[in-house]
Amino acid sequence: MLFDKVTEKFGHPTLSLTGWLVKKILENVHKAQEINTAKLAQIQSNSTVLEVGFGPGLGLQEAVRYLTDSKGKLYGIDYSEYMHKVASKRLQEQITSGKAQLFLGSVEKIPLPDSIVDRVFHCNCFHYWPDLKKGSAELHRVMKPEGLMVTTLRVNAIKKAVSIGLLRGKIWQPEIYMDALQATGFKDLHMKEMEDRGLKFNAIFATASK
Repeated sequence: MLFDKVTEKFGHPTLSLTGWLVKKILENVHKAQEINTAKLAQIQSNSTVLEVGFGPGLGLQEAVRYLTDSKGKLYGIDYSEYMHKVASKRLQEQITSGKAQLFLGSVEKIPLPDSIVDRVFHCNCFHYWPDLKKGSAELHRVMKPEGLMVTTLRVNAIKKAVSIGLLRGKIWQPEIYMDALQATGFKDLHMKEMEDRGLKFNAIFATASK
């Protein structure tokens, strides 16, 4: 029961003591991974970028640094009202200027037109999607042909979490996620082991087909 509650709070932090603790963990423990995920997305100065499950907004903050062209645009979607509020405060300047726009909602229903996004990235996120194929199909819909998506996770850390009872009932296996991507139109799928200043993690790359 306790581990189920912890899993729920990580997937959907709320304005509460436990939600605040989750925010602190995301801001400190996962900060380097978020930054690396945005870097791996190969964002260009004029890219249109989407982060799914942006949490407290650290990945968004990194991504917007690359969008130096006036045409560059950053979007984010997260279904936690608390995280939406935290990230909106962090990116207040970019939101006010129109450079960034954050949505409160689900990956299964992204309020963007077809074929608009060049780059998608997300970090420790797909485990909490209600339906992997629906989420993958919706991401493919909003992405331009040949657009790049990068997902990062720490497989070994997740396996340890699962072994003690966390993520029960969630699909956390990268192979199942990659199968869902392939089934919904993504190609060139591959996973790499990465390391940055002692941080070991896994990155999954996928390209949206035409």
